[in-house]
Amino acid sequence: LYYRSTDSQGINYSLAWGDFVSSIGNKLQELFSLENKIVLLTGAAGSIGRVMAEGFAAVGATMALCDIRMDDLRNIADRIGKNVGIYHLDLLEMDNIKKCVDAVIADFGRIDVLVNCAGINRREGFLDVEESTYDRIMNVNLKGMFFLTQEVVKHMIKEKKGNIINIASHNSVGMLGGCSVYGATKSAVAALTRSMAIEFAKHGIRANALAPGHFLTDLTTVTWEHPERSRYLRERIAMERPG
Repeated sequence: LYYRSTDSQGINYSLAWGDFVSSIGNKLQELFSLENKIVLLTGAAGSIGRVMAEGFAAVGATMALCDIRMDDLRNIADRIGKNVGIYHLDLLEMDNIKKCVDAVIADFGRIDVLVNCAGINRREGFLDVEESTYDRIMNVNLKGMFFLTQEVVKHMIKEKKGNIINIASHNSVGMLGGCSVYGATKSAVAALTRSMAIEFAKHGIRANALAPGHFLTDLTTVTWEHPERSRYLRERIAMERPG
């Protein structure tokens, strides 16, 4: 089989089908490969984090997987198989944040991509939230993410390049009841992303946020199993299913 095309001057060209398919593959590799890119991923042991870790690795990235659940990280690292390191990261501990980033730099020399995926939630009514719950969600989702990014960007500035991907949420723009503190943190993540993009552009560093919809994860199971809330969600999703 041959692929035939005509250029603007009417000249015919023929290309063997295998070569044509190969050329597409080469172009996709050129555009989307993450070969030789070092990706630091927080929340790597979570439902979305695990999938992202394997997705990045599948297109060639070297992964620095960070979480507090080290056994889960080991299992993910085993599945990835190569070009992967695991690191204990507790976003509630400022000293641990710096130690984690320093360890990744010591092992890989730089960080090309930071993915802030770690996050927690507790679904409670506004009037039921206690100070300890408020502080924990705020400190993980916002404060910890802020200061981790600060540490990583110090190194990206030296390289004069970098890419920050923050995981926000549908709750950044469309709030659900019982998610007041979580929604506030994710709205702040979206706002912080804009600040990062403006401040870091002069250093060749990009910042973007993803706002996932209602996927079925460990964090959202309680919502999807709720008879009223799950119906509310399905009615607002065209395919009537998570994600």
